[in-house]
Amino acid sequence: MIDLDHVIKRFGQRLAVDDLTLTVPAGEIFGLLGHNGAGKSTSIGMMLGQVWPTAGTVKVCGHEVTTRRQLALQKVGAIFEAPAFYDDLTGWRNLEILSHFTGPTSPERLREVVDWVGLSGRERTKVRTYSHGMRARLALAQALLPKPELLILDEPGSGLDPEGIAEMRQTILRLRQELGLTILLSSHLLNEVEQLCTKIAVLNRGRKVFEGALAETKRRHQSVRLVVDRFDLAAARLRQAALIQDERAGRFVTLAPGVRTDRIVEFLVGQGIRVFEIAPEEETLEGFYLTLMHGPPAGEVHRPASDTARLAPASTQA
Repeated sequence: MIDLDHVIKRFGQRLAVDDLTLTVPAGEIFGLLGHNGAGKSTSIGMMLGQVWPTAGTVKVCGHEVTTRRQLALQKVGAIFEAPAFYDDLTGWRNLEILSHFTGPTSPERLREVVDWVGLSGRERTKVRTYSHGMRARLALAQALLPKPELLILDEPGSGLDPEGIAEMRQTILRLRQELGLTILLSSHLLNEVEQLCTKIAVLNRGRKVFEGALAETKRRHQSVRLVVDRFDLAAARLRQAALIQDERAGRFVTLAPGVRTDRIVEFLVGQGIRVFEIAPEEETLEGFYLTLMHGPPAGEVHRPASDTARLAPASTQA
């Protein structure tokens, strides 16, 4: 649904996106992560034809955006940057006006999207009375007007309270499950990405540093939490015996390839070191993300273990 091939974007002397290659397959909820200024919004802007690439090609729904923008975005809905509406008009009237950007929209379709996003009963009240969460649902309704096959959401949970975030999450899952939409989700809310996305890409200073299945972020190391009476001695003995590769924080060890926890316990007991606890440490998306941000240089790409993983608004209505 989205295919970026060696895309570069410069703003004067500033390199905003550096040689980005990215593929979003049909049917995925795909997460795009990165710090402020990492190039996420610029990349989305290029997908929507609002920002022109300096080099490379950007294809959406099989069409090159710079040469066939209308065809590329015909079945695309988007929330990009801050949603803006006519505050003194009703939500319904806003949708009627905004629908003119995509072509004639029947009242039946308007009713359908209002019901989908949970605005029924409030669509005839003025937008200035809407809460932040209701404005977010109105923006999503606008993005759904043209019956899209691809939905691009830039920080859809921004500014929402926990209840609003949970409601937005459930709506996004329904859109994927019941309408079969492909969804590109850019977000700072790592917990939401972890609950929603099947694949992610991470940008750091304009460069992609990871692209692959979300599950790959939790299988980088065979790391365990080890509680013993003398950790330093235990770690030294384990390293000398080539049973571990690393230790950290006085309680974690990274096992050598092929080594299991029962072997660790057997060895330490044989060394006269008491073992109180040993348990696998599950990597979190937050931990993985922070490692990418503060670990290797931005130009180094982390390759997933799986061969199947590739390395690699005003609300905008396309």
